[in-house]
Amino acid sequence: MRGIRNAPKRSINLSLNAKVLDLARGMGLNISQTVDALLTEEVMRQYWQRWQTDNAEAIAHYNARIERDGVFSDRYRTFMRNPADQDAA
Repeated sequence: MRGIRNAPKRSINLSLNAKVLDLARGMGLNISQTVDALLTEEVMRQYWQRWQTDNAEAIAHYNARIERDGVFSDRYRTFMRNPADQDAA
């Protein structure tokens, strides 16, 4: 998904609601830019939603491992410790 926002443009035929299109033009909106931005956001949303669904099992296993074993930097993360624990260290 890298560079999706800056990819080259391509002309297409597109059918839109006539009343909405007239109102948008009346407001001075750049139709192409607006549709491109909204479509980009929807594509990104659905891409990551599907990625999360497709990888849910791996994410759950990873989270369970971190919950069980912690991360390698736990011993260096003094800002996460209780003050009583810091005295014992």
